[in-house]
Amino acid sequence: MKTSALFLLPFSAAFALPSVGPDYAPPETSAPAAYRDAEEFGAWKIAAPSDAFERGEWWKLFNDPVLDELESRALAANQNLRAATARVMQARAAAGLARSAYWPQVAVGASSTRERTSSTTDNVFPNQHTTTYRAPLEASWEIDLFGRVRRLNESARAEADASVALFEALRLSLTADVATNYFTLVALEQELASVRNTVELRRRAVDLIAARVRSGTAADLDLARAETELAVTETEQAALARQRSSMMNALAVLVGEPANSFTIAIAPKPAASPDIPVGLPSDLLERRPDIAAAERALAAANARIGVAKAAFFPAISLTGFAGQASGDIDRLFDSDSRIWSIGPRLYLPIFQGGRNRANLARSRAAYEEAVAEFRQQVLVAFREVQDALTATKLLSEQSAAQARALEAARRTAARAQTRYDAGVVSYLEVIDAQRSVHALERSDAQLAAQRANARVALIKALGGGWHVASSKSNLAAR
Repeated sequence: MKTSALFLLPFSAAFALPSVGPDYAPPETSAPAAYRDAEEFGAWKIAAPSDAFERGEWWKLFNDPVLDELESRALAANQNLRAATARVMQARAAAGLARSAYWPQVAVGASSTRERTSSTTDNVFPNQHTTTYRAPLEASWEIDLFGRVRRLNESARAEADASVALFEALRLSLTADVATNYFTLVALEQELASVRNTVELRRRAVDLIAARVRSGTAADLDLARAETELAVTETEQAALARQRSSMMNALAVLVGEPANSFTIAIAPKPAASPDIPVGLPSDLLERRPDIAAAERALAAANARIGVAKAAFFPAISLTGFAGQASGDIDRLFDSDSRIWSIGPRLYLPIFQGGRNRANLARSRAAYEEAVAEFRQQVLVAFREVQDALTATKLLSEQSAAQARALEAARRTAARAQTRYDAGVVSYLEVIDAQRSVHALERSDAQLAAQRANARVALIKALGGGWHVASSKSNLAAR
């Protein structure tokens, strides 16, 4: 059934047969030769890529002290990450539980029984009362001839590895979410600053035009238009303030702090967009923690096929006990009170009503499901990298065009104001020009955040940082 002493392990290994069930081999996957739109990033090939390497403090590429602080706070206090750490501990404990099946299952017991024999049955000593005291040491051991215990251990180890990979995936996702929310918050702060300036300009314009109306040099229609623009801009300011508050609260949850007491100093300008070494598509299969988790889940499913198949074969176990038994507690530990028993037990399934066949079919189907999920995860990974690369390239082009448009809009607004002051055009032309500047300034702030977030998405899609270190340090530090 279970195990025996250390000297039995070589005996077990000597008589053990090869484990039943398929030996695991990772499924083949096809990777493209190169990514599209990756020319500006250059090529990068790490010497020995592996998911067991630490994701790294990739956010420091943006050279933003506020972001660095937020990431540190999130890694220290995020509750989802703490839950993931606990899941890793559970999976490792489960692997230890499976490993215990290799070793002796030994227990000590003590019992006392009081019995009376029947006087109405064929009994040599009818109507007798006896008391028996026992103190046995019991042991049991399963001879793992067909590898059931070995496959169970193989599955448990793979599941423990998968839990570590899932922890790394959550850690990477958390740090990416913190960076994305932070850059979005920076953009909202910039938009708010632009809108506040526009509100002040609108108020001064209302005051100026009202004075001109009183002096008879401007029409009431111009004043009504200026007041309308002021009210619209104040509406935008309130809406942006609400979005900013909501984003700040979301960031508070990510760093594990109450929203009502969470505050940060927001950077006055967007972070620089760092160059990201993209590498080869084949590297992605070794660097993405979610792919590693899917591959380990596949290995565990493969091992469970062997466990299910082992149920068709005989199970041999040794059980025994040794101890003391006596009708007199004072003589329980006398040499004449010794008892012992040892013997093998064979269990051979003959008829199970299709139970073992159904369990094997279920295990094989679960393996096929895990294969499909693994390959799907690989496809998703390639798509995410390609999406991020394309977005980064096109956003760079958009940013250059945006800068030209904003410069031209500001020149147009200045000329429109000059022409209005000279009485050449109506105030409507000034409003249109100022609207363009206002919209482009807001769009410029949003675009800066989109560019930074596209870089974050690219880093996340590539599997995080590329500093080689053991990922176990991430768990040990928690």
